[in-house]
Amino acid sequence: MEKRLEGKVAIVTGAGQTPGQTIGNGKAIAILFARAGAKVMLVDINLDSAKKTQEVITREGGAAFAFAADVSRSDDCRRIADTCVEQYGRIDILVNNVGIGGEGLGPVNLKEEDWERIYNTNAKSVYLTCKYAIPYMEQQESGSIVNISSIASICATPMLAYKTSKSAVNSMTQAIAFMYARKGIRANAIMPGYMDTPMAIEGNLKYRDISREDLIKERVARIPLKGGMGTGWDTAYATLFLASDEAKFITGAILPVDGGQSARIG
Repeated sequence: MEKRLEGKVAIVTGAGQTPGQTIGNGKAIAILFARAGAKVMLVDINLDSAKKTQEVITREGGAAFAFAADVSRSDDCRRIADTCVEQYGRIDILVNNVGIGGEGLGPVNLKEEDWERIYNTNAKSVYLTCKYAIPYMEQQESGSIVNISSIASICATPMLAYKTSKSAVNSMTQAIAFMYARKGIRANAIMPGYMDTPMAIEGNLKYRDISREDLIKERVARIPLKGGMGTGWDTAYATLFLASDEAKFITGAILPVDGGQSARIG
């Protein structure tokens, strides 16, 4: 594979994955980055899961190490940035991939503690990882941040906390892109649509009285583009492009990776 990230150091949060039959976004991103020549810090709240990603990368001859952290906690995010620099000397790329959904509930039935848990995981985590990684990028006068949002942030969905927290990720991405452009730091976001990832499938099955086969048929039917759902690799390739120097003139972009789903908005 072409070494598009040769000499780069990347932090990928959510680099493990929910157990399931397919590959998750974070794991696919981390593996693809390592194949492209980056040294990768694999952050996950579940260390064993991150280590499984590390095993794949190491087996393929790449460089990576697993690190346990809760990205909704300030001290953990400080340790992520400091440890990455201690291990690899710099931070070139930060991928914020952690996110959770929940039931499709509106403001009346949504519990306050669930609102806070979803916002802390989806939105506060992006603020905190950037808070501690950006100062290192400022010293270098370079850096690329890619935030994994969701097409739900701009499309209709009954998941109030999930939708609005991902909308916040979009806004933070644009604000960071504008504020740090003169420092040589880029920030972009990706909005995956219906993806065949363990979190998307297993997560939905927890809240839906539906078979796996029927859930997949339902999701595929909503995608305009022929071929069915996307995969973690689709998210990973888009992330690789935005993280790489090939996208050096792109910042503040919110890129749909959704098989045309968001085109319905127009």
